[in-house]
Amino acid sequence: MFPFFFDPTMMLLIPALLLAMWAQMRVKSVFAQYSAVGSRRGVTAASAARAILDRFGLQAVPVNRVGGNLTDHYDPRDKSLSLSDSVYGSTSIAAIGVAAHEVGHAIQDSVNYSPLKIRNTIVPVVGIGSTLAFPLFFIGILLRGQMLMDLGILLFLGVILFHLVTLPVEFDASNRALRVLADTGILSTDEIGGAGSVLRAASWTYIAATVMAFAQLIRLLFLRGMFGSRD
Repeated sequence: MFPFFFDPTMMLLIPALLLAMWAQMRVKSVFAQYSAVGSRRGVTAASAARAILDRFGLQAVPVNRVGGNLTDHYDPRDKSLSLSDSVYGSTSIAAIGVAAHEVGHAIQDSVNYSPLKIRNTIVPVVGIGSTLAFPLFFIGILLRGQMLMDLGILLFLGVILFHLVTLPVEFDASNRALRVLADTGILSTDEIGGAGSVLRAASWTYIAATVMAFAQLIRLLFLRGMFGSRD
């Protein structure tokens, strides 16, 4: 048996790690590229977000400014939309695309989009599961307790579910964003392609996170097989 401090199953994570690194580099590169391209109409991302929200009857949703880079998000708990410093006042194609994507989440919330409702419902449980899954599993290995290992795997399945539900939520928000940007004329037809490139690059970060979660699950199952049958 391999010594405990040497975990050969870590090799299973390498492809997922490489994909995650590529996805992060890709989104930063594409965002930087289209951040340098201003929209013809010259509207800021914050103004675009406000106009789209109002178009869908979401006047009560505020558009706030938040510190950081690419920290943009919609919070369904207080129905607020936050745009990062690099997006809020920018008139670039990239910034407008990102802002419209976050508005897409607000629209999902307003129409009770099922995958978003599921994700919001399981977030608290997933938070607990992601915190406890690995400690319980590896304590199970140390104590040779199969029940603890199985409990750790069971909790981690909640993390898998979260990532699987996140994919359609993010893809749908991007599709809504591109449609409404085209319908409103905030971006012209040729500019929509640039916004789409930014949102597609961002989608790879969610795909990479899902692949990593599955790689971690496979790793846990391998370890369960290695240590679960020990006398």
